[in-house]
Amino acid sequence: MTVWVLGDQLSGERGPVAERSDEPVLLIEARSFAERLPYHPHKLVLVFSAMRHFRDELREGGREVRYYQVETFEDGLTAYFEEYPHDDLTLMRPAGGGSERLQKLVADAGGHLNVVENDRFRCSQAQFDEWDADRDADGYRHEDFYRYMRRETGYLMDDGEPVGGEWNYDEDNRETPPAEWSPPEPPAFEPDETTREVGEWVTDRFDGGYDEAPYGGSWADPEPFRWPVTREQALDVLEDFCQNRLTDFGPYQDAMRRDAWAMSHSLLSTSLNLGLLHPSEVIERAIEAYERESAPLNSVEGFVRQVLGWREFMRHVYRREQDRLAGANQLDATEPLPDFFWTGETDMACLADVIDGVRRRGYSHHIERLMVLSNVATTFGVDPQVLNRWFHAAYVDAFHWVTTPNVVGMGTFASDVLSTKPYTATSNYVDRMSDYCGTCPYYKTKTTGENACPFNALYWDFLGRNEDRLRSNHRMGLVYSHWDDKDERERDAIRDRATAIRRAARKNEL
Repeated sequence: MTVWVLGDQLSGERGPVAERSDEPVLLIEARSFAERLPYHPHKLVLVFSAMRHFRDELREGGREVRYYQVETFEDGLTAYFEEYPHDDLTLMRPAGGGSERLQKLVADAGGHLNVVENDRFRCSQAQFDEWDADRDADGYRHEDFYRYMRRETGYLMDDGEPVGGEWNYDEDNRETPPAEWSPPEPPAFEPDETTREVGEWVTDRFDGGYDEAPYGGSWADPEPFRWPVTREQALDVLEDFCQNRLTDFGPYQDAMRRDAWAMSHSLLSTSLNLGLLHPSEVIERAIEAYERESAPLNSVEGFVRQVLGWREFMRHVYRREQDRLAGANQLDATEPLPDFFWTGETDMACLADVIDGVRRRGYSHHIERLMVLSNVATTFGVDPQVLNRWFHAAYVDAFHWVTTPNVVGMGTFASDVLSTKPYTATSNYVDRMSDYCGTCPYYKTKTTGENACPFNALYWDFLGRNEDRLRSNHRMGLVYSHWDDKDERERDAIRDRATAIRRAARKNEL
């Protein structure tokens, strides 16, 4: 018997690696993965370096590790079973559910695969399905699931009631920082020999770009690699967050600043998604900070909501609905992805800065993903599946179970599986939550005419184009009442401006 560990299951503390401590461990570094999409080089370095460090740490602890560097999983399994014929493998179920393809690959190579529950999450498949059996049939509701998980775990609960008397403190968590506010410097780790070796391979293999890769695009001049690739480093990031960043995380979690790409966000998503950290230890360390009175309740609850609520919710919605999400496009959006998503070449200050951060680091925080990138793509009319592929390629923390429900289900409203309305907005939102508009050449107060902010015309044009689909939505009544206030001449001017914006974007002149 051997424990097979995938590249996003790098945990020695839980699951079959811990439970079957006398069995060898198999890891397959399948390099063809790197060519499926034009992945950000930091994502490739992160995954392959973390796998190699995990291998080395297990070996240093006396564990036998069988590590194969091959082109495909098929190649790795074939080589493995030639060396260890008729062995049985044990594997944690992939995060997004489903293991039929892997079972077939193992069977074709001459072995047998035993799949066990994925222990990298706080909510099991059985738990979620039990909760889902009791829900209304009109869609998944995150708030209901979050409250269920709070009750099940006892996190931030007091005698059956939420600590502080409220389930969430969103009203306290929508502030913008004063001009003099400055967040702590985000943690960064100097690449060691293993990480440098992986980085050199990525550079050599792809020559710094992906011009011929599927879907086009390239990443130029990224910053030095900074992400944690070991459990020890991941624990350092967790401690840094709880000591230095958690206090301000809550009130400023939705804010954007051009000089503070990390704001006070945890930067733990890569470590959680690779298995270097478990959500339970992350949540419990944050609650400990609240109990020690070193972090306020609104910040801690907001963080717990992200990890215990939203992250777990996304995983299970994807597990159950991935077939529906895979081709979803309920608004019939067909525009190609504008080149500025790859180049960052646009005069829109917010969009240029956010994309520049993605190009440099493979990262931006959740509001930038939703209310800048997805907002402009949705109102522009970009095909949601194309946008989803870009997110999956661009972000260091992206895996299918994360990106697809967030981008297709929420960011673009391509499916109503988990969202009841599109998350679109005019420049008012960006202006309220950021410092971008003050230095942008586009006028935030103008909808039409020269140098009017593109968000404004695109937003109203989006409502007009999708009126038949959206007007009956009970959450859209107020915005459509404002659309009704516009006469036909104003609507025509909006359509003309939106058309001009799309034309300018296609010519790389936006």
